[in-house]
Amino acid sequence: MSKIGSANPQLIQALESTEKGNSMFEKQIRQMPLPVIKDFVEGGGIVPAHFSTSTETLPPSKDGAAVSAGFPNLYPVTGNSVLQSTTTERPKTSGKRVAVLFSGGPAAGGHNVLVGLKKVLGTQNILLGIKNGPKGLLEGTMFEITEKALETIVNTGGFDFLGSDRTKIKTSEQFNQVKTVCHDQKIDALVVVGGDDSNTNAAVLAEYLFKNVHSDGRGVQVLGVPKTIDGDLQVESLLPISFGFDTATKTYAEMVGNILQDTPSSRKYWHFIKLMGRSASHVALEVALQTKPAVTFVSEEIENRKYSLSHIVDIICRSVARRAGKGINHGVVIIPEGLIEFIPEMKQLITELNEVMAHSEKMLSETHDVGEKKNFIYGKISAESAKLMASLPDEFENMLLLDRDSHGNLQVSQIPTEKLLIEMATTRLHEMKTDPKPFFGQAEGQIDLNPEEVARFVKSKFSTNNHFFGYEGRCGAPSRFDAAYCVNLGITAGSLVLSGKTGYMAAITSLDKGGKALALPLTGLINVERRHGKDEMVIEKALVKIDSPAFMFFQACRDRWSREDCFASPGPRQLWGPVASQMPMTVALNQGYAGLNFDLAADVKLV
Repeated sequence: MSKIGSANPQLIQALESTEKGNSMFEKQIRQMPLPVIKDFVEGGGIVPAHFSTSTETLPPSKDGAAVSAGFPNLYPVTGNSVLQSTTTERPKTSGKRVAVLFSGGPAAGGHNVLVGLKKVLGTQNILLGIKNGPKGLLEGTMFEITEKALETIVNTGGFDFLGSDRTKIKTSEQFNQVKTVCHDQKIDALVVVGGDDSNTNAAVLAEYLFKNVHSDGRGVQVLGVPKTIDGDLQVESLLPISFGFDTATKTYAEMVGNILQDTPSSRKYWHFIKLMGRSASHVALEVALQTKPAVTFVSEEIENRKYSLSHIVDIICRSVARRAGKGINHGVVIIPEGLIEFIPEMKQLITELNEVMAHSEKMLSETHDVGEKKNFIYGKISAESAKLMASLPDEFENMLLLDRDSHGNLQVSQIPTEKLLIEMATTRLHEMKTDPKPFFGQAEGQIDLNPEEVARFVKSKFSTNNHFFGYEGRCGAPSRFDAAYCVNLGITAGSLVLSGKTGYMAAITSLDKGGKALALPLTGLINVERRHGKDEMVIEKALVKIDSPAFMFFQACRDRWSREDCFASPGPRQLWGPVASQMPMTVALNQGYAGLNFDLAADVKLV
């Protein structure tokens, strides 16, 4: 024990004992019991359920013929049929070696997927952890996961127990390497925990490993588990949400709520907050419902209504002017991470840039002069897109030329959209104050302020701060919802393994009435999309629907939120007490639930 000045030795010992994940909070959450679907509980313990065909099916894919041809082994077996858990019989399988990996960015609750898998596989089967995601699968870096090890990570955040990476297994050499690893390590089943792209990879692996992996002709089962804080892996009522979304949005909502509480205290700042979620606005919408800020943009609405960048700036300035007219010189603007890609004119520009950069990658990588690179690109894109690109501030124009990610997409998290909107709004507000007449009045398109309010606006100041909340929400201790959701997803995946299924993704539905475990056929979720300048088969991202109950509720409230302070501070996520059982508001609204509390039957102590 260290000797530190005159501090009490007993206190020093107590403080040092909190190292390595042993804070008072972490010790307590490991002991927290969680609700488990009744199909998985017998005699107070966790048992597997059998999965058989339900009455529900996935809607036919517009690319069904291509998918059928691309998955000749898997598609005839799984098709579009959804499986449902049943207790009429329970699988008695033993001796299986099951490997599990995390793929892509972390999301709170992943460790509990491992706990659920281990509990349902029992001592008759072996659970192996693959280190460092798909890359670790290719390298064959596995270890046996023990009950004792899981006691240290149950209900904790992060993916650190296994690690993760973003390697995409797509070449024939990589597939052969996976087959060799599974053969050599006698793997019977592989569980992939990831988002839409990772589950697409799971479908491809399920097809490739369908048979002839082991010497007796057997294949390797492959199952998926839906993970992403973005919330864009959803299948209507069959899969209301992916895990990690609830924790992330509650974390962001706490921070946004804190800032909203600060704004009327300092009385002088507009905060522009970009939230993680590149391809969908589920995170922004959920945080808006929880906190009620002055302005929230939903990317899908921007695209649907064909709003220009200039119109988006008008929306901000309208709220600033209205509030300033009432003496409210503060507010919060919520911006989805991927907003820039949904503005029609910007989307067209980015699509053209992606194509040019995919087909001219070598030439562009060898060109180090930025001006020369821009001139080359200007000559390859349409005149309208070239004009738009040249009109942007140099900082933002240069960022559009950043290297694409592994999926061929612009890395929107690196583009400070919040700063761009601040700069453009500042310019527009200056114009409005210099000559107010064109902007205020009763005519269409004008802002309805009276002369006194206009005078108050003209004298007001527009001071700003900008933020990007992203990594803060990915690895925190899971909310009670995510902790329970993940245990049940793990049990579902393990039950599917023991039932001999392959090519399915675990899902939980009926979250307000005891829960129901489903298995969704991966091939039934796949569509054809344009990636890297060519067509690829992928699971389609679920975007916010502007006719959904959640969006329509938001739409009905936002004008009131824009004009006056209606904000709410939801506070930190809770694991005990009445707030602990609250599910995401968007899920409750979209699923037609009567309340916000989730119910997954009886609590089970996991350690």
